[in-house]
Amino acid sequence: MAIAIVSSLALPTNAEQQAGLTVVEDRGGASALPYYQDIEPVSAHAPPVETGVRAGGAFPVSTPEMSPGSVQGRVINAAGLQPMFIVGDDPMSQAWLKQKLPALQGLQSVGLAVNVGNAARLQEIRRWAPGLQVMPVPASDIAGRLGLQHYPVLITATTLQQ
Repeated sequence: MAIAIVSSLALPTNAEQQAGLTVVEDRGGASALPYYQDIEPVSAHAPPVETGVRAGGAFPVSTPEMSPGSVQGRVINAAGLQPMFIVGDDPMSQAWLKQKLPALQGLQSVGLAVNVGNAARLQEIRRWAPGLQVMPVPASDIAGRLGLQHYPVLITATTLQQ
């Protein structure tokens, strides 16, 4: 019997659950509505605003620390790193992508185009790597951290390799 009494005190009744909000205190004053009128959710049917790379504002992308050339493979320790590759808009990168494409696709690697002049050239690089995501990204920080001077290169959690 005591259990039934305690549980009925602790749980709200159906009438309480169905009741609306209860105003605890209203001191009057000006409504805050004008502050919220300009904040409207974006319509699901509105076209997305293109900015950055999509609007062509991110070009040219340049990484002065890196150029096409030979890369000495080595072991690294970057646990959890998603495989990525670095390429540029040059014949060496094009040939490398053609040769390595099946392996890059198998790894689901992401490409960084580090030296590309415009959106049309980026599209050309993307055509060299069908099925892979290639983004225009300056890679000065990556080059410095990994001691890279040249590309194309594949970077995995355990190796740098060309």
